[in-house]
Amino acid sequence: MERWSRGLRFVLLMLSIPVLLWGCNFGGAPKPASIAIDGSSTVYPISKAVAEEFKKTQPKLLEELTVEFSGTTGGFRKFCEGKVDIANASRPINQQEMALCNRNDVRYIELPVAFDALTVAVNKGNDWVDKLTVEELRKIWEPAAQGKIKKWNQVRPSFPDRPLNLFSPGEDSGTFDYFTEAIVGKVDASRKDVVFSEDDDTLAQGIIQDPNALGYFGVAYFEKNRDKMKAVPIDNGDGPVTPTLQNVLLNKYRPLTRPLFIYVNAAKAQEKEVLKDFVGFYLKNAAKIVPNVGYIPLTDEHYHLAEVTFYKQEVGTVFDGKADFQLTLEELLRKQAKFQ
Repeated sequence: MERWSRGLRFVLLMLSIPVLLWGCNFGGAPKPASIAIDGSSTVYPISKAVAEEFKKTQPKLLEELTVEFSGTTGGFRKFCEGKVDIANASRPINQQEMALCNRNDVRYIELPVAFDALTVAVNKGNDWVDKLTVEELRKIWEPAAQGKIKKWNQVRPSFPDRPLNLFSPGEDSGTFDYFTEAIVGKVDASRKDVVFSEDDDTLAQGIIQDPNALGYFGVAYFEKNRDKMKAVPIDNGDGPVTPTLQNVLLNKYRPLTRPLFIYVNAAKAQEKEVLKDFVGFYLKNAAKIVPNVGYIPLTDEHYHLAEVTFYKQEVGTVFDGKADFQLTLEELLRKQAKFQ
């Protein structure tokens, strides 16, 4: 009986060895890994396009690459809790998010990837708006306007007596944060009697379908629907300016020009070779992908500095937890250089 028991144990041991070996790598090819990205719906088209190109180059190392959008604030929440590898962001990380990352021991690498001209848009049939001043935008969107500024002629007497129907990014959106701070003067300071959505395509469709609509979002969503809506020139005191590449580069489209970012979990980039490869691919190919989805690429020098920042594992932010409404490409370059 004892001999039979020893024999049975020997057989079971031999059967278990392949299972144990299957779980070992023995220095061979790395196991496929996954990459999870979430955050800004503004940055989403860029990261989505990069991901689609990257998938073609890494069929064996990449198990899954997901790109979602829950808004910059929602994405940072997940990122700082360690739930995603990369946060797409349409504004710099703020003080509260920095504290959350710190509590969870999440170290991040801040990488600018593009510039955006945040676009105010109206329906194609709107024939009365030739421009809006920053003061008029504030009058429309400030909390005191709720329930009061409900018609176009309340914004400017020469406008028609028609309903003013507003469409806004959701309160978890970095675009919402940036716009409210730039126009109203305080983050999250906005009237609430508007249509909110974290999906910029939903906002665009609302404007396309409503002749009385006014809304705002990243320029890529306007470019995608250019034949169905109109961009409103913005007057910040020096005359009306349209959201174009040239006006952004000449530092004329103020205060609605902003950099766009990805934030990378530094520890995960060290642990997962495929994540490191993806970020490197992102920075090397952003210059040609960014304009294809409707945004403004940075210079080669910017992308080179971003690569140096990433590969040197320079963690942290150069923005001190707040947006910079006068930031030019040159100033962004100088800020990036602070990491070096």
